[in-house]
Amino acid sequence: MTEDFLAFALNAERRSHACEDADYPQFHVAPPVGRLNDPNGLIKVGDTYHAFFQYTPEHPKKLVYWGHATSKNLVNWEYLKPAILPDTHQDANGAYSGTAIATEEGVELWYTGNYKDPQTGEREATQCVVITSDMKSFTKLVPPIIGHQPNGYTAHFRDPQVWADPEVPGSYRMLLGVQRENETGAALLYRSSNLRTWECEGEMTFPDANGTFDAFGYMWECPNLVRLSDEVSGEVRDVLIFCPQGIAPDVEGYENIFPCIYIVGKLVGTEFTECDGSFTELDRGFEFYAPQVYARTDTAWGAWSDEKPALLVGWAGNASEDDQPSIETGGWVHCLTSPRQLVLVDGVLVQRPYLPGLPLSFDSEVETLAGSRSWRFSADVEFNAPSATSSDEATSITFVIGSTGAGVNVTLSPSSLAVDRSDSRYPHGDMRTVTLTDEESEHIEIIHDRSLTEIFLGDGRKAFTFRSFLNGEAAGLEARCESGSVTLTNICRARLD
Repeated sequence: MTEDFLAFALNAERRSHACEDADYPQFHVAPPVGRLNDPNGLIKVGDTYHAFFQYTPEHPKKLVYWGHATSKNLVNWEYLKPAILPDTHQDANGAYSGTAIATEEGVELWYTGNYKDPQTGEREATQCVVITSDMKSFTKLVPPIIGHQPNGYTAHFRDPQVWADPEVPGSYRMLLGVQRENETGAALLYRSSNLRTWECEGEMTFPDANGTFDAFGYMWECPNLVRLSDEVSGEVRDVLIFCPQGIAPDVEGYENIFPCIYIVGKLVGTEFTECDGSFTELDRGFEFYAPQVYARTDTAWGAWSDEKPALLVGWAGNASEDDQPSIETGGWVHCLTSPRQLVLVDGVLVQRPYLPGLPLSFDSEVETLAGSRSWRFSADVEFNAPSATSSDEATSITFVIGSTGAGVNVTLSPSSLAVDRSDSRYPHGDMRTVTLTDEESEHIEIIHDRSLTEIFLGDGRKAFTFRSFLNGEAAGLEARCESGSVTLTNICRARLD
């Protein structure tokens, strides 16, 4: 049975011409064939980064595997055979998302097994584990470790994050996204002393949040907890990142089908304290979901540092957007974002691109990126005061990715970012505008990789991810100041082709 499922995937990969597609990313993880979605099991072992991902080789057939890619520098990726196959009862309808944890024996990959009864249509969600000592061969434990959701919850019970508890040596915790029987979302916590027998501790509660999260959407997906030391206060804080489905806040943003947010506080037992109910959208772009932080491989699960950076990777996609041009041109769809170092600055979660294999170098000209379809660019931006004769003229600069009429326009002003992809081959959403502070508009970094673009503003205080299927041979980057006066300084760039 296992051999059949593996052969099924490998045969699909052998027939694939995805990597020959002009839109296939050069330094982002993308599927060898078929569909990719959530990043899973992110972990660095020795000097090698491992990125697993939700993988459907014969999309639209819904056989969900865990794909597997490795890199030494987070730019050059090697694809290995799938690590988890949907080859048992517990995951017959998909090996769904989860995380990795390092142990003395090796690495464990925790995931949600999904089974749908063909007669009744009822779903079973179980928490499962695959073990490995060499990151090449993987052994699935059967039956599942947690075979059923607790009373009071539906079978929407998934996406385990497992870690060693820093407060209780020798103890482990698990965080899961769930749906209550009243169809509201929540997060559940479990505890174990041996990673095999688990006790449900209960829901994560928010005693200082004034009820904000009591009935916050109908399902919470992909919860991730990361501990960071604030660069300003020095205080150690916990950041909870999750995807609450079904919320519609009356504020700017939250325009995608499902959002991803973060909150800052302190996890004490099952209480997420010192959180007043404020929450922030993690990425304002058209395509971003289900992010995950690379797992720690040490036993001291304290705050991350520059020596051991907290790296986050997201899915550059959405549940409703499988009709992208790459399905027709190359038989593949979706990719992962660049890794981003997470830093807490005065209570704000900052995301800084982390690409050691594609370092920036100083340059005086934007035009040196001409002809390149995979590149990285950054600059400080100074919006000069308007003259007396043009005091009512708005000041802005437009970065044209590709070429006029065939690419994407990114317009930056002192108070806003506007992204217009209506001229691209995938105009889903067309245009989006984001309000900025002065600090956020003073620095811009753009990462472009054939059909994926990521924008970071204000040294990572705002992030904007989207698919950018350019027309024809459109390439490079051009900067145009069509109103007012703008000066670019400290220009840096890197190009891959």
